[in-house]
Amino acid sequence: MHKINHIINSVLFLFNPALATFDLLRSKKVRKLIKNRFIFLPGSDFQIKKFLEDTPVEAKEILIIGSNSEEIADIFIENKAKSVIIIVNDNDSLLRSRFLLSGNKNISVRMMEFTNTDFKDSSFDIVYAQASISSLERKKILKEIKRILKPEGIICTGEIVNLEKEVPLFIKNLRENSGIHAPWINDLNDFYVNAGFEIISDQDLSHRLQNFYRDNSSLLNENKDDLSLQEKSYYKTILKKMSHESNAYLDLGGFKFMGFKMITAKKRLL
Repeated sequence: MHKINHIINSVLFLFNPALATFDLLRSKKVRKLIKNRFIFLPGSDFQIKKFLEDTPVEAKEILIIGSNSEEIADIFIENKAKSVIIIVNDNDSLLRSRFLLSGNKNISVRMMEFTNTDFKDSSFDIVYAQASISSLERKKILKEIKRILKPEGIICTGEIVNLEKEVPLFIKNLRENSGIHAPWINDLNDFYVNAGFEIISDQDLSHRLQNFYRDNSSLLNENKDDLSLQEKSYYKTILKKMSHESNAYLDLGGFKFMGFKMITAKKRLL
């Protein structure tokens, strides 16, 4: 799993009253985000909204790659998708997603490696990934996505990118610590073309990162004082990483170099 998803998932796992001792509903900020169907991922809800504006999903079989995608899966079902499968590759994400989606017969959650899934060839009409494949394994993941997509199937991804060819050392360190491989924004499309996809559309959503990091920073600051000493000790590394990423973006000028790009493409026929 992409480390940034794992860190976010761990923080949300901490804030979930059914899965941990911390009471999510203490936070007015969290209640507001839930009410507004906020998606705790870079790109927030804009990626899925933009995708649905341009792509019909009724009666489609859809795969979502990555954790914290439960709300996205719900939205697909509300738009009359035939079925939705979420794949994650760590046990915490699997437990959390299954708990949140319990009772929804049209959505299933499974644990798999993104580079080597259990699905047959040509299984899905749509594969959707939001901030979950921006890693050194991107090439292998795209190859696997192409295999499991039906002929002319659609892929929609949101990827972490660099806004400049050369970035400062603190950005490089941040990427390395988070397990992110971020290409220059103008080079990203080539990864998809070389992997056998035809670009339908792309959009720079870098401005949406500010909302993501601001909301995460607010979430952490609003709730950290309510944690017990034991909880603070247990989640010290996770909270530190989240705080460090938010500060780098909001306070150290990371917004000049850290971006997010959405790509919609279709499987190219041979």
